[in-house]
Amino acid sequence: MNILGIKDIVRKDVPIYYRRLYSGVAIVEIFDKPQDVRVDFSIEHKPTGQKEILITIIDQVDYPLVPVSSALKKAIDDLDSSGGLPG
Repeated sequence: MNILGIKDIVRKDVPIYYRRLYSGVAIVEIFDKPQDVRVDFSIEHKPTGQKEILITIIDQVDYPLVPVSSALKKAIDDLDSSGGLPG
C-alpha cells in the first residue's frame, strides 16, 4: 500500500487561525492498483508547537484503515512542510 499523491485539494474557510481544514482526493495504490479515495483532513497547531493532523476517509477502502490513515498523515505532513497545500 502506497500513497501516490493527493489531488484536488481545497481549503475550507475557517475563522480559527490555528486550524486549517481541507478536502481532497488521495490516490492510494493497493496491490499495484491505484484507487481514488475522497478525504477530509485538518491540520491544527497546538500551543506546544506540535501539529495534529486528523483525517476522515469518506470512500470505502479495501485495506485496513490504520496503515492507510498513518500513510496519509505522513503524506499530508510532507505536503504541508514543503508548502504544497493551498494557503
